[in-house]
Amino acid sequence: MNLAYIPSPSEGVWHLGPLPLRAYALAIIVGIIVAIWVGERRFVARGGRPGTVSDVAVWAIPFGLVGSRIYHVATNPEFYFGDGKEPIQALYVWEGGLGIWGAIGFGALGAYLGCRYSGVKFTSYIDAVAPGVVLAQAIGRWGNYFNQELFGKPTDKPWALEIDLKNRPEGYLEYSTFHPTFLYESLWCIAVAIVLFVVDRRFRLGRGRVFALYVALYTAGRAWIEDLRIDDAHEFGPFRLNVWVSLAIFVLAVAYFVIVGRRWPGREESVLRGDADAAEDEDEDEDVEGATADADDADTDSAEDSDADSAEDSDTKVASAVDSDSGEDSDAKAGSDTDAGESDGDDSASPEKGDDATDDSASADNEPSEAKGESASDDAADKS
Repeated sequence: MNLAYIPSPSEGVWHLGPLPLRAYALAIIVGIIVAIWVGERRFVARGGRPGTVSDVAVWAIPFGLVGSRIYHVATNPEFYFGDGKEPIQALYVWEGGLGIWGAIGFGALGAYLGCRYSGVKFTSYIDAVAPGVVLAQAIGRWGNYFNQELFGKPTDKPWALEIDLKNRPEGYLEYSTFHPTFLYESLWCIAVAIVLFVVDRRFRLGRGRVFALYVALYTAGRAWIEDLRIDDAHEFGPFRLNVWVSLAIFVLAVAYFVIVGRRWPGREESVLRGDADAAEDEDEDEDVEGATADADDADTDSAEDSDADSAEDSDTKVASAVDSDSGEDSDAKAGSDTDAGESDGDDSASPEKGDDATDDSASADNEPSEAKGESASDDAADKS
């Protein structure tokens, strides 16, 4: 016997005179109020106009409610159609039965239309409201608590949830306490909201990446929580339908988060559609102008390099010409020196001839003298 457990409420409907006040509906309404309040503060902080979140919510909320009910009925038609069933009950939203994927898909469609009508950027809007939406889910799950529905497998943990006999599914009548999957999902959603607040503040995510992160984190938790549930559901292979859907959406959300983050990091400059597009166009123009300027600079540098190369080639040619002229001058000088050497040879030959002439003259002069000397000696001898 389990002595520690979470008791279930005895009733989920209170009456104010003729007006029934249902806990399930109250949980949804409170969640919507919280989502709008959080989204409004975040959207204004991003530069949006106050009141825009509420204006768009007028579109998103009806779409989300209708979509969630359509998803639930479409995936569980046996509850409302067939022998002994009343199709009109498919419209009894207050009795429970809202599919989260229908709410997100149709709610996003309504938000998109509302954003176009209000002139704001859709991705900026869903990034602003994402933490508030997951908080709304955390609050809305308490409606399942009051309805004693969507609980998990039997357990005797201290936090087990007591379920009345009339609300236990067939095959589990002998068990009284079960996993409080509503509580698990509520706590998980609160944790996701905290992560979104912290990550968005730290990295300034934009272009729908906050919403993609919300979807990825929520589906990661929904997959294992869904596996604990024992309520009737369609199964395909080893998993329930909602587990397969969670896995598929998880992959898509992660892919979007990564791809968009690589192509367009950071946050949009403006939440307004016109301003955002203009800012993006200006950024693109600046990029093009910058690329053009870089190309011009590169052409200028190439031209300068070409001129420098041409100048160097010219200098080289001039230097070669100068060297050639110098070589010719050297050769000419060498030739002149050779000619001069030959002239010197001729001149050196002339003095030799002069010397011979001198010797001849000297010989000619000496001969008469000797003759005179001999004549004088002879005269002297005769006188003696």
